[in-house]
Amino acid sequence: MKHNLSIIALAGSMLITGFSCLSSKKAQTEPVEGKQIPVQTIVPDTFVLPQIPEIMKEPEERAGYLVMHYWDRFDFADRNLIRRPEITEQAFVDYINILGYVPKENADASLRYALQKAEADTMMYVHFTELFEKYLYDPNSPFRNEEYYLPVLQEVVNSPLLTEERRSRYGFQQEMARKNRVGESANDFTYTVSSGQSFRLYDLKSEYTLLMFTNPGCSTCAAVTERLKESKELRDALSMNSPSRTMITILALSPDNDYAEWSAHLPEMPLQWIYAYDKSGEIMTKRLYDIRAFPSLYLLSKDKKVILKDTSIEAIESFFAVH
Repeated sequence: MKHNLSIIALAGSMLITGFSCLSSKKAQTEPVEGKQIPVQTIVPDTFVLPQIPEIMKEPEERAGYLVMHYWDRFDFADRNLIRRPEITEQAFVDYINILGYVPKENADASLRYALQKAEADTMMYVHFTELFEKYLYDPNSPFRNEEYYLPVLQEVVNSPLLTEERRSRYGFQQEMARKNRVGESANDFTYTVSSGQSFRLYDLKSEYTLLMFTNPGCSTCAAVTERLKESKELRDALSMNSPSRTMITILALSPDNDYAEWSAHLPEMPLQWIYAYDKSGEIMTKRLYDIRAFPSLYLLSKDKKVILKDTSIEAIESFFAVH
C-alpha cells in the first residue's frame, strides 16, 4: 500500500531532527500519482532536489526522473556534510521513501547510481554504506528492506574504497539476505515439541504457516505473542481451522536447543499454537535463517514459499484482512 509521501517524509524527519524536514526550506511540490511530493528547494545550506524537466508530464516519468537524479546537486566531495545529519541523513531518509514510487528495477538502478556518485570521496562512500545498513538492514529500522539492500551489497562487497573487514561483513550480510527471499521456498528444518516428537516444517499441512522465531524470556517476544493472540485477523483465520481444513498454523519456535529454559515458558503459549524448539540446533549452526532480532516473523504459503519475510504484525494482519 502506498502512502502520502509528504506524510512519510515528515515521519522520517521526526526520527532524526524532531521536526519537519521542510522547516528550513521553501518547498515547491509536484504531483506524483495524485500525491504532492517536493521537487526543488532554493535555499542555501540545505539539500536541493533536482529540477524535473517541464516536458515530463506523466507522473511515472517524473517520479523516475526524480529517483535517478535525486543526488545530482549533492556535493559528495564535501566531507563537512557527513557531520550535517539534518541535511545528509534527512535527505537519505526521504530518498528511501521515494524509492517506493518507482518500479523495482528503477529503484535498483538508482541505488547503484547513488553509490557510484558517493565514490567521489572515500569517507563519504563509507558514510553512505553505513546509512544504507542503518536504514535498510538494521532489524530495528522502520524502513528496513532487504530487497533494496541487496543491490547495495552487490556494489560494496568488492569496493576498493572499503577495508577488507567491511567487505567481509557486507559479504556475510549478502549471503544471509539471499536466504528465504519473498517468493522463494523457505529453508526446511526439524522442530521438537513438548512430547519429544520431532517434525519437519514441510510436513505441516496448512494453507498458511506463521513462523515466529522466539526466545524464551524475551520481553519483546512476550509482547508480540500477546499482540498476535489479540489480533482479530489472526483469530478469524484460526477460526476457519477444522478437522478437514487447516487455514493457518502458528509455529512459535526457539532456535536454541536449551530444553529446560524453553519448557519453562510452555504454559505461557496459546493452546492453538505449536510451541517448539530446535533440538538439533541446525537452524543456527547451518545459518538456515537470518535471525538478527527476536522475535522474527515469516508468513509462508501452503507449499512453504515465503510470502512475508521478517515482517511486522501489521503486515500480517493486512494480508489476512484481504485473504
